[in-house]
Amino acid sequence: MAGALVSAALLLALAGCDDVPPPDADSSAPPARLSGTPAYDAGAEPAEAVLPLVPADATTLTVTDLDEVRRQLGVPDLTGADLRTDRSEFWARAATEAPLLTEGQLRPETSRLDLDYGFTEDDVDWEAHFRGPDGTGYVLALRPGLDLEPVRRAVRDGVAGLAGARVVAGEHLVVSGTTADSVASWATDPAVVGLVGDRAEATYVRRGCVPLTDALGPDADAEQQDRVAARVTQLDGLDAFAVSFGDHLATVRMATGRTDLFDRLHLGDHWPAGEFGEAFRNGVGDPATGRIGYQVPRPALAARLVLGEELPFAVCDEVTPIPEPTGP
Repeated sequence: MAGALVSAALLLALAGCDDVPPPDADSSAPPARLSGTPAYDAGAEPAEAVLPLVPADATTLTVTDLDEVRRQLGVPDLTGADLRTDRSEFWARAATEAPLLTEGQLRPETSRLDLDYGFTEDDVDWEAHFRGPDGTGYVLALRPGLDLEPVRRAVRDGVAGLAGARVVAGEHLVVSGTTADSVASWATDPAVVGLVGDRAEATYVRRGCVPLTDALGPDADAEQQDRVAARVTQLDGLDAFAVSFGDHLATVRMATGRTDLFDRLHLGDHWPAGEFGEAFRNGVGDPATGRIGYQVPRPALAARLVLGEELPFAVCDEVTPIPEPTGP
């Protein structure tokens, strides 16, 4: 009898818990971070290596592995010491055959850097750029063995936008706007750490989703938005994504176990605007790993669409109506 009374009391207590609302989540609490103190690793894939230098509040990151692009185009040993004609030919080919996510920080001042300082963009192994609410920044990874004294002079002289940058001699880097606290960097952000690390010619990472109006492109209208609005509002939220390119292929990475991955993949089949279907073709998805793979017949176009975020698979799950045009 006593046992029955205890059981009854326990059931009543558990039932009573349903009447007590859970405490409100602390919206001011900082986002979760991974533990540890990560450090820059020159041996890591560039998009992974740069994470400890990217400020925690950055929203987008682009990384172009110029060494990998050179390898893909058959000139793996090209440097600033090679003939200018050979270097010019490489950049002409890369502009149409490679998924460049940068035009090259140093390229606008190629002649001056070559003549006065003895190095050029052709001595950059990889280049990263990031932006966020506090501004922009970059990291240039210079080839090993390059004399850094002329680089320091170029920084002091502010050539090629290098004013305000600093040279990290031990790592052969030129950096601007990077964080000195790797604990408060993208390297401890669980939303992005798992999205990078595989070898790639170029990688684009964004925290958060892309508003539908941006994904449709600058010329989108209300009719085009209406054609996909119902599909968009059925999607789940998106905390972050990455797009990496390699050998005429692109891999999109999101969180694992996504139930809406195929919906995001096939949204491109119904996309009413832009040139997405010309650059990204024959997509296949794997919800377990959070990956979508595409063939990329036009890498340069694909890179331009990524930079413009005209990406159906990355849209937010809400629709803000495009205002109807008004006449005079």
